Amino acid sequence: MDALESLTTRRSIRRFTRQPVGDDMLELLLRAAMAAPSAFNEQPWHFVVARNAETLKRLSTVSPYAGPMAKATLGIIVCGETARLRYPDSNYWIFDCVAAMENLLVAANGLGLGAVWLGIQPWPERIDAVRAISGVPDDVEPLGMAAIGWPDETKPPADRYDESRVHTEQW
Repeated sequence: MDALESLTTRRSIRRFTRQPVGDDMLELLLRAAMAAPSAFNEQPWHFVVARNAETLKRLSTVSPYAGPMAKATLGIIVCGETARLRYPDSNYWIFDCVAAMENLLVAANGLGLGAVWLGIQPWPERIDAVRAISGVPDDVEPLGMAAIGWPDETKPPADRYDESRVHTEQW
């Protein structure tokens, strides 16, 4: 699948087969995530990989929308290390980690996998729950989780182009 096709056909997949995602695919996903741009090239991201069914089930309880994690065979928590940032009071780490998450989701689609982004930020109770389950230290912020696996559902591409949202030269 070429890059544009992977971008335009990516959909949130919430149902997965029980077939595991191989280590080779995991490395490709993480390489894609880490290829994202970052402010000042700080690359603040860290990734917690979950494969254990019990861990995935526990992560599925951190928010009302995290249920797909229990159905996935792979979960990745995208985090930002905020303590070592050049501008620690900025939110650049959020943008950097969002770019990494999007790369991860698009790469999953390009590899034939299904994935869905499950939000953690900015809810303190979700952040605390993820920390308790995965051991994320206090100087690292969990941004979101991706439930990933071989899809057990298909969705057609969504054409979301809306010309009324395009403004040339001025609003």
